Amino acid sequence: MKSESFERGLATRREVLGKHYVDESISKADDFNLPMQELVTEYCWDRVWNRPGLERKTRSMINIAMLTALNRPHELKLHIKGAIRNGVSRDEIREILLQTAIYCGVPAAIDSFRIAREALAE
Repeated sequence: MKSESFERGLATRREVLGKHYVDESISKADDFNLPMQELVTEYCWDRVWNRPGLERKTRSMINIAMLTALNRPHELKLHIKGAIRNGVSRDEIREILLQTAIYCGVPAAIDSFRIAREALAE
């Protein structure tokens, strides 16, 4: 049986990233990476995403900027789709990525624009 924190985090994770993606990630987990899935679900998605203080939209906007800075294309694409679910507009995503060009570098922003276009087209 999973903890209450896991169940709350799982619900939030599904709402933001999509049920199909999350359920597939959990179902593919094995003895090696299941502890990571549990950690991410409880710590990230319950203990942080469910905290008061920032709306999900704001958290999504911050994630887009951070994932661009960290050059994490897979996570960026996933979180751009989540940002749309959380009410971030295409125009806001464009502005976030323009801002990252200044502070994270033009190559990072160019890659992120490409990834964003793919995510928005799906």
